[in-house]
Amino acid sequence: MAVAFDGQAVFQALFNVVSEVIEKNSMFKSQLVDIKSALDCLEPLIEVIPEYGKELDRQEEELQKFTIQMKEGIQLIHKCSKVHAWNAYKRHKYANELVELDKSLQRLMDILKVLGIRDAKKTLATVKNIETRFQQIDEKFVVQNIPSKKIEAWSAVPELPPLTVGLEGPLKELKLMLLKDGLSMLVLTAPGGCGKTTLATKFCQDAEVRDKFKNNIFFVTVSKKPNLNLIVQELCQRKGSQVPDFQTDVSAVDWLQEFVKQTDPLLLVLDDIWSESESLLEKLDELKIANHKILGTSRFVFPRFCPPYYLESLNEKDATALFYHSASLGDRSSHVPEDLSRKIVEHCKGFPLAITVIGRSLCGQPLEIWQKRVIEWTKGSSILDSDHHLLACLQSSLDALEKENSVIKECFMDLGSFPEDQRISATILIDIWSVLYKIEEDMLCIGNVEELNNRSLATLVVTRKDNKEVDGYYAEHFVTQHDILRELAIYQASLGSIEQRKRVIIDICGDNLPEWWIKQKYQPISARLVSISTDGDFSATWPNMELPQAEVLILNFQSKKYALPEFLEKVDKLKVLIITNYGVLPAQINNFPLLRSLSNLKRIRLERISIPSISKDPVQLDNLENISLFMCNVSKAFSNCSSQLVDLLPNVVEINIDYCNDLVELPAMLCDLIPLKKLSITNSHKLSALPEEIGKLVNLEVLRVRSCTDLSVLPDSIRHLKMLSFLDISDCYSMKELPEHIGEMCSLETLNMRQCSRLQELPESVLDLEQLEDVICDEETEILWKPFLPILQNIHIRVVKEDINLNWLHKFPS
Repeated sequence: MAVAFDGQAVFQALFNVVSEVIEKNSMFKSQLVDIKSALDCLEPLIEVIPEYGKELDRQEEELQKFTIQMKEGIQLIHKCSKVHAWNAYKRHKYANELVELDKSLQRLMDILKVLGIRDAKKTLATVKNIETRFQQIDEKFVVQNIPSKKIEAWSAVPELPPLTVGLEGPLKELKLMLLKDGLSMLVLTAPGGCGKTTLATKFCQDAEVRDKFKNNIFFVTVSKKPNLNLIVQELCQRKGSQVPDFQTDVSAVDWLQEFVKQTDPLLLVLDDIWSESESLLEKLDELKIANHKILGTSRFVFPRFCPPYYLESLNEKDATALFYHSASLGDRSSHVPEDLSRKIVEHCKGFPLAITVIGRSLCGQPLEIWQKRVIEWTKGSSILDSDHHLLACLQSSLDALEKENSVIKECFMDLGSFPEDQRISATILIDIWSVLYKIEEDMLCIGNVEELNNRSLATLVVTRKDNKEVDGYYAEHFVTQHDILRELAIYQASLGSIEQRKRVIIDICGDNLPEWWIKQKYQPISARLVSISTDGDFSATWPNMELPQAEVLILNFQSKKYALPEFLEKVDKLKVLIITNYGVLPAQINNFPLLRSLSNLKRIRLERISIPSISKDPVQLDNLENISLFMCNVSKAFSNCSSQLVDLLPNVVEINIDYCNDLVELPAMLCDLIPLKKLSITNSHKLSALPEEIGKLVNLEVLRVRSCTDLSVLPDSIRHLKMLSFLDISDCYSMKELPEHIGEMCSLETLNMRQCSRLQELPESVLDLEQLEDVICDEETEILWKPFLPILQNIHIRVVKEDINLNWLHKFPS
């Protein structure tokens, strides 16, 4: 009985319209060429579908779905042929839909290939045709060094591209990690297009690896939803075994386990693993047989099963070599100035896929085309506009993320709001996300950063590895992002009209304001987040901008003096204001009193700013709750102040002062802020005293004076802080003694006193700290507690060794 499949006519219509549009329209050519290749492979298979009879009975419903998808595909391609070049939104939308159409065609090929496996003798000629077509597809993508559309099938180790660069060091490290005893699985992690598959291929073809595994090396490209039965059936066929028809995953796992036992040693490479494949890794991890190794490549990390190996971007030398090869310069390089090639390589940011596709797009082009490309990028055009392969490769990570967690995708997009090549403090993200996404717990915000880190969409750097406090202190957490991923975030944010975007990101070079801003006729912009960055050459007058819905405003600049945009006083709903000077020295803000109009402002963060005296131009902010000052000059802010600070800031509950090196003594007037619950003063090395008035902060729950190396004592009035549950005096090397009556702090639960090496003894009143549970210290300060431990039996002494990560320091201006 022949299976009912009425898709032949629809397939032919789709084939014809794709061929026609390829000839007439170049806008979507790369996607259409991929679809045409898939259709070429499918054509002989579609013709013989009726001959398969019962083999496809269970697939009949799925095949009918493909018929509907092909009909929709015909309509989509007709729409693509009518899109204007200036319509960025539709170009992006239809490009994604074409990628999905291509994926559906690949899935149809997968079904038909399984059919060929089940009855290999009967359909031998067709199976050979399928294998030939699949080999052509794999070879096409290997040569281009571009990840294929990831067919759900096992295959032999692919060939390496003609040129590989920058992989000798990673290959050596990979061999040291995976070939050692005790490690059975490792995942090679990086964003899409970084060369993970190429490195895995190089690993498989390495002479030492081949000798160790006696050529028992199997290489499979995993889909987003892997089919374990299909994987095992393919493996059976590869080994020449009789192919069983597994009814359940359990029987497939049983067969796989027996096969692994008989194939010793074994290297299994799983290429392009997605988060949906975790169950597959779990099944494979359960095998844990000696001499059995699994190497995965993924944009994700899977800490449950194995450590990740992070593949870094190419250095300048290797990036240049790959670009010259991709652009086929060779001996003809003289027609392209070296400086021009260097600028193009710089824009590719060491990203192998970007280098390859840009190089190929410029191959053989006139010099004027090369120059035009650089000029467009300099003026703000995205490198992602240069080739849809690059955009589609990166976009697929966001598409998957949106399906799983749309909020985390929005968090990724927010990272584009910060200047290129700069670290982003995690506390800034907490400020932003607490307002935009109503995330009340700081640790949940950090969880979102961890999620982006696990998906290779950002990198989380913790500068102090021992930072395990439970009070939500994340000032030592920083986020970095590859520049190409930043461009992806900005590209996504730029889709749609200016007036309707969720976020508006403006990067101004010199006085070159965006044309839409200059010509706008005061039309309101509905964005909730607005980021404006200027360089040291900016001197223009701010044009007006209406932001009736803006809740977050980020101002980035590089100059000694800065004027806040005057439109700021009309941003009525603003809740978060972040002002960052990326220059070397703290800058002056000329019109600071503009802030007094921000009646709804809840959080403000200032970086490298000279805070003006509040007595000169008092700024009253009734709803302000959180103040963060980083590398600011604060000594003039409270000098000769006649105003009552509590009248200006009546509802502040948290103050963070970090790296403010001109702070010698904490101003007593800060102690009038009775609602204050958290006070953190860190890395302020000249701070030598806290005021006796600190005892007035009766609502204080957290007091941190970490790394204030000149601070020698705490005021005795600290005894009045009855609500204080967390006290951090770590790295206060000059601290000689604790207050005699510290035992009166009846709510103290956690005390961090690590690296307080000058402390000689503890006051006897520590015996009265009935709520104290956790003491964080080093080996020296641990000794001070031993005489008290027989009485304080509920205390847990946590000895922590110093582990500081300084790799992030190059991100700061010198």
